[in-house]
Amino acid sequence: MSNYHTLTKKFWNQQQKIAPYLFIAPFYILFIVFMGYPLLSSLIMSFYEMRGFQSRIYVGFSNFIDLFNDPIFWKSAWNTTYFAIGTLTLQLPIALILALILNSKHVKGKNFLRLAFFTPVLVAGVFVAIIFNLIYDQRSGIINNEFVFLGNEIGWLNDTKYVMPAVILTGVWQWAGFNMIYFIAGLQGIRQDLYEAAAVDGANWWQAFIHVTLPSLRPVIAFVVVVSMIGSFQLFDLPFILTNGGEPADAGSTIVMYLYKNGFQFMRLGYAATIGWVLFILIAIISIAQLKLLGIFREE
Repeated sequence: MSNYHTLTKKFWNQQQKIAPYLFIAPFYILFIVFMGYPLLSSLIMSFYEMRGFQSRIYVGFSNFIDLFNDPIFWKSAWNTTYFAIGTLTLQLPIALILALILNSKHVKGKNFLRLAFFTPVLVAGVFVAIIFNLIYDQRSGIINNEFVFLGNEIGWLNDTKYVMPAVILTGVWQWAGFNMIYFIAGLQGIRQDLYEAAAVDGANWWQAFIHVTLPSLRPVIAFVVVVSMIGSFQLFDLPFILTNGGEPADAGSTIVMYLYKNGFQFMRLGYAATIGWVLFILIAIISIAQLKLLGIFREE
């Protein structure tokens, strides 16, 4: 009888040890099937010259060498970096200013205004691109109508100088309200006694903002900067629709757009996989560098 109880106890203990792994198993199975395997497969593909799925020739690091000698890739990389820096430079202060205004106790209709500024995020990028395609139209666009009145007509989507600025302005319009929500949440998490102590010390509004608000928002700012930068380097749908695939002369081409063209238009799957892995490495390096610069990895 004692042996029976001992075996039962061992069996029950074994089940208790296995049960947690059974609960988390679905996540890891799905991760391996839909993330792990495709990642490994794309890494292997980057070492092959592939014209579709039927032709496969091992070329080692030739794809990477060709990529770093590819002028279109470097142009796409520059356009992507230009967009990332441009949107971040405009979007961050705009989102913070909106958050400061809409977090104030003196502003009426704050909920409506928050919803109004957040609404562009809910619109699919394809529809945003179509709308702004009409706005930027050289002949009948709303913006150009104003410039024609001033005696200057700008080909926003036809002139290589203005293509990326047009895409940047569109991106800022769409995502500034989204980042505003993060800043509002950060502002609401700042302890009020810090402002009271600053007021006792004779600090004005600007001094309180510099010495209390900004330091308290450092983690939020770091998060917004990193997420915005990652999103910018993954940019595809907005310039693809606005510029009709990167025209004119690849002035609106981005890294992801160039990856798409090689993978799905030219069927150079190995080269497209190489672009994907180089993009992954770039995003990882930039994100870690940003976090270090913003002091998130610094020991307190």
